Amino acid sequence: MNLQEEIIAKAAAAQKAEIALAVLSTEVKNQALLAMAEAILNRQDVILAENAKDLELARQKGVKRSLLDRLMLNEDRIGQMAEGLRQTAALPDPIGEGCSATRRPNGLEIRQVRVPLGVIGIIYEARPNVTADAAGLCLKSGNAVLLRGGSEAIRSNVAISSILMKAAYKAGIPEGALQFIESTDREAVQHMLRLNGYLDVIIPRGGRELIKAVVENSLVPVIETGSGVCHTFVDASADFTMAKNIAVNAKTTRPAVCNSMETLLVHEKIAADFLPLVIAALQAKGVEIRGCEKTRSCCPDVLAATEADWAAEYGDLILAVKVVGDIDEAIAHIARYNTKHSEAIVTRDYDNARKFQRYVDAAAVYVNASTRFTDGFEFGFGAEIGISTQKLHARGPMGLPELTSTKYLICGEGQVR
Repeated sequence: MNLQEEIIAKAAAAQKAEIALAVLSTEVKNQALLAMAEAILNRQDVILAENAKDLELARQKGVKRSLLDRLMLNEDRIGQMAEGLRQTAALPDPIGEGCSATRRPNGLEIRQVRVPLGVIGIIYEARPNVTADAAGLCLKSGNAVLLRGGSEAIRSNVAISSILMKAAYKAGIPEGALQFIESTDREAVQHMLRLNGYLDVIIPRGGRELIKAVVENSLVPVIETGSGVCHTFVDASADFTMAKNIAVNAKTTRPAVCNSMETLLVHEKIAADFLPLVIAALQAKGVEIRGCEKTRSCCPDVLAATEADWAAEYGDLILAVKVVGDIDEAIAHIARYNTKHSEAIVTRDYDNARKFQRYVDAAAVYVNASTRFTDGFEFGFGAEIGISTQKLHARGPMGLPELTSTKYLICGEGQVR
């Protein structure tokens, strides 16, 4: 069996299993998720051993530090994976949930209810925790799933997916509902993109180039996720301590993730006082600053920013800094360069806060909080399948409801038209 035939076989098996999974009871799905969480914890020694192999190979290839952080697992992160599965089990089951109901003048009763999307293909890079998050959310929402992780995490992903499959099937999930493509051949992605007829949707999670390639080449409908050129605008009225803490958190806690801040915008009225404070704090954390001319006039040791920096998703300890004249210039800059992911304003001006939230076009718009909160776990969704940056079907962190569609159930008494 060649690679294409193998992938088609996995997709066909998932499609067959989804028929039974779609009507599986909430109790069975929840018990399976709890069993999967327990299995992850019980076998964490196996996962960590395989992850260590992935990390060593990545180091030998010269992978940058921030990407190594995305790849790395430890006991805490495995614990978070298990907790995400438990939280997903505790969430309400969206399947069968009523969305609307009406009785027409002719007596027809029409109800709209949630149903699974069907078979979901997920293509992702680096972060092995996605394997557990995606499997849990898809199974709880009645969707079969075909996973294809990045080559850099292949050993970790194979270990996690095999442990999850064994636990899920033993707990009553239909055989075949959870599939993982073990091949690291790039052609595997191209084969997935041509699985219309098997897959109902593909969700890419990763860098801008991966998402662009999937959107431009897929014959299967795509939900765009992940690419994050996120900004924080520090307004003239901002509390300096709050603004500094938010900026440091948004840039340095996990710089390789999509909700990390990539550009800091500062109102010109406070630039001379605030920039030395925040830049010193960022540099103390190892951040390389690339600033506009006004930024460099306040902090001469800052590197000069280029046009490319304003659109860059660094995924690293690098930050672009620009001084703007007012909130309107900040909003205009964001509109030109952002990827519609997460944007923040730090301000004590109520009108500016509301204006920023009204005019900025993004999936998540914050007032006085870090963009790092754009996350399914933080939003109370248990986990997330990704951060949708588009506007059709789903937007923002995608939890259980976003993995459903709807259908109409119509009951009559012999009506004809």
